[in-house]
Amino acid sequence: MKQLNTYLHKKILVLGLAKSGVTAAALLHKLGAFVTVNDKKPLSENPEARGLLEQGIKVICGEHPVELLDEGFELIVKNPGIPYQNPIIEGALEKGIPVLTEVELAYQISEAPFIGITGTNGKTTTTTLIYEMLNEGKKSPLIAGNIGTVASGVAQEATSENNIVIELSSFQLMGIQSFNPKIAIITNLYDAHLDYHGTRKEYHKAKANINKNQTEEDYFIYNADQQEVREIAECSQATIIPFSTKRVLNEGAYIRDGWIWFNNENVMKVDQIALPGVHNLENILSAMAAAKLTGVSNEAIETVLRTFTGVKHRLQYVTEIADRKFYNDSKATNILATINALQAFKAPIILLAGGLDRGNEFDELLPYLKNVKALVTFGQTSAKINRVGMEAGIKQINTVDNVEKAVPVAFEYSEPGDVILLSPACASWDQYKTFEVRGDIFIEAVHKLK
Repeated sequence: MKQLNTYLHKKILVLGLAKSGVTAAALLHKLGAFVTVNDKKPLSENPEARGLLEQGIKVICGEHPVELLDEGFELIVKNPGIPYQNPIIEGALEKGIPVLTEVELAYQISEAPFIGITGTNGKTTTTTLIYEMLNEGKKSPLIAGNIGTVASGVAQEATSENNIVIELSSFQLMGIQSFNPKIAIITNLYDAHLDYHGTRKEYHKAKANINKNQTEEDYFIYNADQQEVREIAECSQATIIPFSTKRVLNEGAYIRDGWIWFNNENVMKVDQIALPGVHNLENILSAMAAAKLTGVSNEAIETVLRTFTGVKHRLQYVTEIADRKFYNDSKATNILATINALQAFKAPIILLAGGLDRGNEFDELLPYLKNVKALVTFGQTSAKINRVGMEAGIKQINTVDNVEKAVPVAFEYSEPGDVILLSPACASWDQYKTFEVRGDIFIEAVHKLK
């Protein structure tokens, strides 16, 4: 960890806790800052805040009082989930107070280079693939961000011998200043989180921040099959590395004659890859490109791709019961992710879907429901998804209270050879704290069938 004097004796507000806020507050305290933590959860229900209090850090809980801005803070480090419309954030920006996320702190103290991955879909799978490839190639990777431990915690332990592989959300990338990954990746871009960003343009602008500080000594791996991602690449100062699942490229990562290629070198046969789903080829190509740029051998890449079958909650194979295969795709929190999951199977599907209603309809699913023989829905969007299911001609449609009750109903609809797939097409927050909780409940309910 680099020893910085940047924050010595500076007054800093950490807004919002969770894991990132707790780690950032403790780090800044260690770096000699005068830290105040503000979290909306009351102190009596907030063990994290009480822990910081015991370290001698000032803690204010129960609300976000705008009056805090009168205390003369020089910097705010905010939880990524707190919107910029928060009155404290709006007031800080009006006063010219910088507002960062803890990813920026991680970069400033890290002795290790970063490999940063963002995009609408595929971030977690790509991040995990890169980590596994670098690990197999003896490149001493560490994993951070949404998929692993908090970035500023990982960075404290990293040395120049490590590579930090980090999954980055648009929320995190809005709060960077000097953050500059040695390798940056955008897997793809679609509409998402518009309730946070307001417009598609602002969402894409946040994602593009991943390469805003890169130079020609850095690498930007991008999806050459998408115009909007190509436009970001055209403005990049980095050495650009395209990937494509649809056409042969002169350079970068692509598919030709049943092989995956990097530049003019064939690396592995596509039919030997263990990870299911055509959409995962995007993740595989971008991960392979990052691994090759880091000096990982073809043998190490091939070993990972022959054995890696997916990340938990991302089209995760759960088990087989009575010749029915169960898959947990709880991470499918948008329509595109569910479309990708549906396209991954040729067998008849019993689809479990539903969740938070963000105001959109689900007509985009219609062309991809041909293989769905039964539909079990839950959550706020049940009626909307049921309507699309009826338009698709699905005969067996049932609405239940939650995921746990959906599993036995789906099993009753199924026959030997069928796939029972949880792929909600919605966020989980109407019923569950996270998509991980939703997926775990699905897994538990499946095992109860045995």
